[in-house]
Amino acid sequence: MPRLLFVAVFSLVAGGLTFAAEPERPKIGATIADLRFKDIRYLPRSLEDLGDHKAIVLVFTNTTCPLVQKYWPKLRRLDEEYRGQGVQFVAINVGADDEFQEVAQQAIDFGIAFPFVKDTTGACVAALGVERTPEVAVLDENRKLRYRGRIDDQQRLGGARPDVTEDSLKLALDDLLAGREVAIAQTPVDGCLITRPQFTPPKEPVLFYEHVAPLLAKHCQECHHRGGESPFSLVTLEEVAAQAEMIAEVVADRRMPPWYASRQYRFKNERGLTAAERETIVAWVKTGRAAGDESKAPPPRTFSNSKWEIGEPDLVTTALETHSLPADGFVDYKYVILPHVFWQDTWISAAEILPSNPAVVHHCNLAYLTLGQDFSASSFITGRVPGGTAMKLGNGIAFRIPKGSVVGLQIHYTTTGKPETNRMSVGFNFPRDMVRQELRHLQVTTTKYEIPPGAAAHEVKASRTLAMDATGLGMFAHMHLRGKDMTFVSRPPEGEAETLLAIPNYHYDWQQNYRWQLGTKRFAKGTKIEVTAHFDNSRFNPFNPDPTATVKHGQQTFEEMMFGFFFYTADGEDLALAIDPKTGYVVKE
Repeated sequence: MPRLLFVAVFSLVAGGLTFAAEPERPKIGATIADLRFKDIRYLPRSLEDLGDHKAIVLVFTNTTCPLVQKYWPKLRRLDEEYRGQGVQFVAINVGADDEFQEVAQQAIDFGIAFPFVKDTTGACVAALGVERTPEVAVLDENRKLRYRGRIDDQQRLGGARPDVTEDSLKLALDDLLAGREVAIAQTPVDGCLITRPQFTPPKEPVLFYEHVAPLLAKHCQECHHRGGESPFSLVTLEEVAAQAEMIAEVVADRRMPPWYASRQYRFKNERGLTAAERETIVAWVKTGRAAGDESKAPPPRTFSNSKWEIGEPDLVTTALETHSLPADGFVDYKYVILPHVFWQDTWISAAEILPSNPAVVHHCNLAYLTLGQDFSASSFITGRVPGGTAMKLGNGIAFRIPKGSVVGLQIHYTTTGKPETNRMSVGFNFPRDMVRQELRHLQVTTTKYEIPPGAAAHEVKASRTLAMDATGLGMFAHMHLRGKDMTFVSRPPEGEAETLLAIPNYHYDWQQNYRWQLGTKRFAKGTKIEVTAHFDNSRFNPFNPDPTATVKHGQQTFEEMMFGFFFYTADGEDLALAIDPKTGYVVKE
């Protein structure tokens, strides 16, 4: 081939490859048809979900770029200034390694009310032609790209000016809102280069029996087995292959195994995959799903045939009513009082909630209350949540149900596509060993709040004070459909405050408990346990029943609750109680 022709062909091919890998940046004035991203609850969303606005400001961020951190205060101020003028701000995270909890935690740390979403595929970066964080793209009401560039010219990677000399984003918004052409529609950005997600095939084949099956047995099959709480089993190659693409997605997103707390704070029941484990599962899905050598599969896990996780209970009480559920639609919480009266103080070492039809019960809370009381005056005992475990105490710790009490259930049903029925039972076990300490808890709660219409991050606080030196056991959060996040902080009489737990992307469907290693968290008498929650009553909340409503405390899910439970034992307590294993009563000497 002649040299000139070779050069021409090479240039054409190389140019074609370059074009395919790096699409041309959209020009100012281009119409952006739509953008797809995921919200902090892992749900796919689009520009349509934001509603109609005079302008949408899309700020591209991550959790590591120093300039992103420095610009949060200014972005908060700009949002507050322009929100009433029809401008919607959105933070689009592009950090490939940033976990959804970390993304949501930024909003809490910097007091940001506007939505935080994640560009998991790099599609938003490509569609808008942004290159760095914190680059900004502004769309007008017709979704035309009117500005792309920096927030202002003050902050630089190598330092900062004393003052802003060109307030680029603000000037662009003022022009747009005034109906003018944006005078400076594109500016250079001094920030961190965006690395778009890219799959790199592994050097060695990834095989199901050798590499994937052990991970599923370790992390997934506790719920995903026949007869388990999950809707499908992940035990055999055929079962896993049938769900392969979905598994890859939820693993890559870190949605599964479920864990909604910030990983800055450690708990003994924390769930999650390592980066290497995630890469293994995703690589297997994307490289052909090879079976490998079945003889090298791990031994199959065995699961108890008993319907009770706590073993055969010493006491079972079953609801008188069987609930009939529709085929579809939303079912408000149901409240059931069980037909057993605890005539004396009763000590329990385990409790389990058991539905006759587990497929329809998403989660359920168990509480005790005095005969004649309304459920709103009840005291929490334990709950049943997806992926959770039954309440099993030990080490001389037991829970006391006061005499004259009954127990009740708050049940969150889900529909399955066909009519269903369910009847609830609760089982209790009584201590066999000497009871040394009583399981106690603070209900850090308030009912005195009103969430305004459209409020995206309405703050509600409550606190309770420990009346004794205590050892913390764990925490639990409860809110309804507008619950966005909850943070627990301890404030001792002397010394510094400590954040105990942050649930930055709370989801009412996954009301997990968070348990410490026994004996590792101690609190002085007088320590204040403070709980701060935020509620999202905006249109962008995908579960919001009515963003135009003012929301108050109430029992149903279209109302709200704010409960932070703090579980502990009293230091120095030694009850030395012998318990009748047949009744749970204290043995009289």
